[in-house]
Amino acid sequence: MPSDRLPPRFPTFDTVEDDRRHRKQRLAAALRLFGHFGFDEGIAGHITVRDPERPDHFWVNPLGMNFKLIRVKDLILVDHRGEVVDGNWPVNAAAFAIHSQIHAARTDVVAAAHAHSVHGKAWSSLRRPLDPLTQDSCAFYGDHAVFDDYTGAVLELEEGKRLAHALGPNKAVILSNHGLLTVGTTSVDEAAWWFITMERTCQAQLLAEAAGTPVLIDPEQAAKTAPQVGPPMAGWRAFQPLYEWIVTVQPELLDE
Repeated sequence: MPSDRLPPRFPTFDTVEDDRRHRKQRLAAALRLFGHFGFDEGIAGHITVRDPERPDHFWVNPLGMNFKLIRVKDLILVDHRGEVVDGNWPVNAAAFAIHSQIHAARTDVVAAAHAHSVHGKAWSSLRRPLDPLTQDSCAFYGDHAVFDDYTGAVLELEEGKRLAHALGPNKAVILSNHGLLTVGTTSVDEAAWWFITMERTCQAQLLAEAAGTPVLIDPEQAAKTAPQVGPPMAGWRAFQPLYEWIVTVQPELLDE
């Protein structure tokens, strides 16, 4: 029997309110997915998305609220000074220090994701870029950096600026002895997917190196594969099945 469901299409909006609602829905879903995948670590971790009307403001998860419980109504809006202008919970100081500087330095970035996921933390202690070991890892070939310094929790704006500088024009940066950070130029969907697949890429390389000496994809093939699996819309598209699943099993996350 033919399905009456249609494939997802990248959305367009008639009003800024519709755009804002969509961004907040995707942000809440991404946070739920991070919780589902075990990326939460106490109060650490944050995902942000620019407000479509005020691009120097961003929506973010509140300090201390479990990823697995976040709803659209729980998200907070933070201005360029770090003040909460919409919402009742405080903002994570590290979230503001990091994300405000990324959004300021990269005007093309719509959303950014950072969490203390297990394999990302483990890989970050090696202070090395990821190798092109698999087709999926080629999404990051020539498109990620290493912030090869550690000076404690990122609470100062100057440290956030250094991190943003290390990210450069890339989609991701490995924060040494800390974890991973990814960005999306199209959507929250994209930023969240790059984080999910980068965490899995770290896991795959750790497993491969523990088992023996991995054989890398040669540079020519890695460079050929990167634009096949790593463009922004590939990240957006890969997130859609996860979004459909999480809103089906946890529809309350959309509560406004």
